[in-house]
Amino acid sequence: MSSQTLQALVHTMRCEADGIVSVEFRPATAAEKFPDFEAGSHIDLHLPNGLVRSYSLCNPSSDSQRYVVGVLNDRKSRGGSRYVHQQLRVGSTLPISSPRNNFQLDENAQRSVLVAGGIGVTPIWSMLQRLTAIGRSVELVYCARSRKEAAFCDGIEALAREHSVPVTWHFDDQVGAPPDLTALLANKGDNSHYYCCGPTPMLDAFERSCEQLGYANVHIERFAAVHVPAPSATQSYVVECAKSGKSIEVPPGKTILDSLIDAGLKPDHSCKEGVCGACEIAVIEGEVEHLDGILTKAERESNKTMMICVSRAKSQRLVLDI
Repeated sequence: MSSQTLQALVHTMRCEADGIVSVEFRPATAAEKFPDFEAGSHIDLHLPNGLVRSYSLCNPSSDSQRYVVGVLNDRKSRGGSRYVHQQLRVGSTLPISSPRNNFQLDENAQRSVLVAGGIGVTPIWSMLQRLTAIGRSVELVYCARSRKEAAFCDGIEALAREHSVPVTWHFDDQVGAPPDLTALLANKGDNSHYYCCGPTPMLDAFERSCEQLGYANVHIERFAAVHVPAPSATQSYVVECAKSGKSIEVPPGKTILDSLIDAGLKPDHSCKEGVCGACEIAVIEGEVEHLDGILTKAERESNKTMMICVSRAKSQRLVLDI
């Protein structure tokens, strides 16, 4: 897990929509200080049931000493969101990570178009608050199955009125169909920056639509694990650790992360699903098969870093900066 944790107090819990609660954390003691964060950041919650789960921060990045996350009580929960909804209580304390940001907001963009799908509104809401606070041109497309399942609607409407932000609402139950993102995003500007967070099918549709429309400045954040295909290789490979001097064999079917841990190393890690970025390590030599949900196509092609919890070697030898 992450090498740095903070002790956080559950200060407030609120119902934000059907099946969604927000949790506000504050430092557990006067001596504890929360680091600043940027819009798009997330934190890991180290839950008392032993699970570690990542959640995006949804409050304004200008806030001092408070982190707010929104948590959906996922019907397919493996124990994380269910614990938050059923057992986490105001007044309890737990370790959390410092914020990390894999969903960087370009604050100098001429225009930003924010697209939220369901609980994916959490980082988008933080971005919207930031962009309006610094006077940037922005608009929002918010998609959900129904309005009652859409969080932060009242706050978004109030902010939109105050700053004249165009908002497009799409609720499947009202329209009778999922959103047509190509139509919704058409004529928004080739130079605009486009951001989307939501379920995997929506992210895939968003990327297809942006490609079809010729938009180059496209950013996504996945909050669900990517599908990792079964290993195609039947041979082991060697990972050389430049800092520690260790040389470690990684057998078929085993991750680099687990192999390094078994060898006595302590790499940062959290989700083990390729979506949080905690285990990102620089690649010095070798070719990587990237299986994470974070790196862009250009970043993968550069072969400069990898997520060792899911990605693996294409070459027989990898040299990593650890």
